[in-house]
Amino acid sequence: MTHSPMAVVWEELGGDPALLPGVSTVRRAGALEARLPVRELARACVGACALAAAELGARRAGLARVPRVSLDDGAVATAFVSERHLRIDGRAPVNFAPLSRFWRTAHGWVRTHANYPHHRARLLDALGAADDATVEDVAGVLAGRSAREIEETVYAAGGLAVALRTAKEWAAHEQGLALAERPLIERDRSAERSEPATAGVRALAPPHDGGPLLPAAGVRVLDLTRVIAGPVATRTLALLGADVLRVDGPRLPEDPDAHADTGFGKRSTVLDLVADRRAFDELLAAADVVVTGYRPGALDRFGLSPEALAERRPGLVVAQVSAWGTYGPWGGRRGFDSLVQVATGIAGTEGSPERPGALPAQALDHGTGYLLAAAVLRALTERTEQGRGCVVRLALARTAMWLTDGIGREETPGDAPDPAAGKPYDRPDAWLSERGSPIGRLGHALPPVSFTGGPTDWARPPGRWGTDPARWA
Repeated sequence: MTHSPMAVVWEELGGDPALLPGVSTVRRAGALEARLPVRELARACVGACALAAAELGARRAGLARVPRVSLDDGAVATAFVSERHLRIDGRAPVNFAPLSRFWRTAHGWVRTHANYPHHRARLLDALGAADDATVEDVAGVLAGRSAREIEETVYAAGGLAVALRTAKEWAAHEQGLALAERPLIERDRSAERSEPATAGVRALAPPHDGGPLLPAAGVRVLDLTRVIAGPVATRTLALLGADVLRVDGPRLPEDPDAHADTGFGKRSTVLDLVADRRAFDELLAAADVVVTGYRPGALDRFGLSPEALAERRPGLVVAQVSAWGTYGPWGGRRGFDSLVQVATGIAGTEGSPERPGALPAQALDHGTGYLLAAAVLRALTERTEQGRGCVVRLALARTAMWLTDGIGREETPGDAPDPAAGKPYDRPDAWLSERGSPIGRLGHALPPVSFTGGPTDWARPPGRWGTDPARWA
């Protein structure tokens, strides 16, 4: 029997398949068009997240039925490129720096990522290029070397470069083989104590006070993430009522535009995990959820590995997202969506014989972000029943392999016929909004997670990075 993408996701989340018919979809031609089934991936990820939210909301509010979930290809497609729709006082952000691009080498293609100053510096140092090297200078250096040699040299220097591979080559790669043995969504309770941790689980305020149904109302989320996937997950939890506090280190500022795009509904503070450890531990002691998005192992030296967190705080939900997984020879490597597309064969599939291509969105980041939020929501639902926490893990590269080898184009069972089905997705205006904020007048994409009675926008706009106090609301 062939399962729809959303049914596959929902099963991996441990969800009740009887809830799937409560999801309806408005299909729009032209949304996230690609050679690979990107639209199906996006629908499944957002749909599973919305259904998990509706289920948790119904459970916490004591509703007899789980609210119906409505998906719209237009809303999903717009949200999957939210960083492109962001406007700050009319200004569009720059999403990729000049040295973040494809390069033709003496043998094959390579893609680099140099959006952050420290990544740019490491790339140039590894290549023996001057600090003020131009695109033309770097192209000249790379033209005389092979893509695989560049990949290893730059990674050894702490930079980011990945050689173009086909899907077949990635499937035979040691890291690809390791990923193929893991589920799309890893859910682990082995670090939890055997007895229920009900005594350590905070009582939460009701999710419904006459306004929208907020499934995560009162849930405290410690957000230790950066860039897109992790922040999309926590942005979604904030939409659903969670008190999300993002914590960054003082020596690694976030790009202001990236922070603005994914900072809706959240607060942002800065703490040094050594100098400010007591303040951090006080936050952790009262948290319900911790979401981490740093390179695997980066937080371990502070005693903040997922296993250590789960052992320390029974009842805690820990969610970890990484680029390549937490295992295999690439388990400790840094990575971004664009680089994962190159390694896993996506760039080759979406390109031409003359040049590699890319997906119509950073769909691995956004899709994995919604899956991560869905996993947290389902873990919270299960915690209300069992009193136990959970560790969940996702990886962009595992989502990529699902896209290249696991998603069919069949429609989701339970999709109801809709008069808008087949309408074109030609303009995103219906799913864009404007609002004031501490950082200026914002134009932004509306959230795609939608269910009957649920929120339609974030309760608060993003503020300035690192300016909120280190305490729960």
